[in-house]
Amino acid sequence: MASLKRKDYLNWDEYFMGIAKLTAGRSKDPNTQVGAVIVSETNRVLSTGYNGTPNGFNDDDFPWAREGSPLETKYMYVCHAEANAIDNFRGYKKDFENARIYVDLFPCNECAKKIIQSGIKEVVYLSDKYADSDSTKASKAMFDQCGVKYRQLDKEHQKVLKLSLKPDQGIEYM
Repeated sequence: MASLKRKDYLNWDEYFMGIAKLTAGRSKDPNTQVGAVIVSETNRVLSTGYNGTPNGFNDDDFPWAREGSPLETKYMYVCHAEANAIDNFRGYKKDFENARIYVDLFPCNECAKKIIQSGIKEVVYLSDKYADSDSTKASKAMFDQCGVKYRQLDKEHQKVLKLSLKPDQGIEYM
């Protein structure tokens, strides 16, 4: 008997990276939108986060600039997606043991420390555009030392998905 099962469904990596990308859409950063999703060993979404200001901080009065004196740029104020995903979690810390985090951009050294401390054991990322920075080199050194695996989403699974929020329309794969 022939199977009628769809053949073009998303695999787990594609699905969770899609959630991370969709979550990044909440970021108000005009230059870099990053999303993160933390997933249990059993492929259950535990938490999401995106880069943005801390709760209660009015981002309408926020300096979103990339250049200028430190207090006039976003860098002193923005919480990264990975940190927000960890901080947004409302369950038991034990749930993060052996979890994976999916993120658009390879984590900085500060987020790497939070990832390690939380018990997450794998990082799946799309871009490593700051690979030559000291921050990324430090992240990789810490991950290597602490047994946190990291891998870029395979090129074959880096798809373009067109998502419609209209009724009776789904996802288009390109």
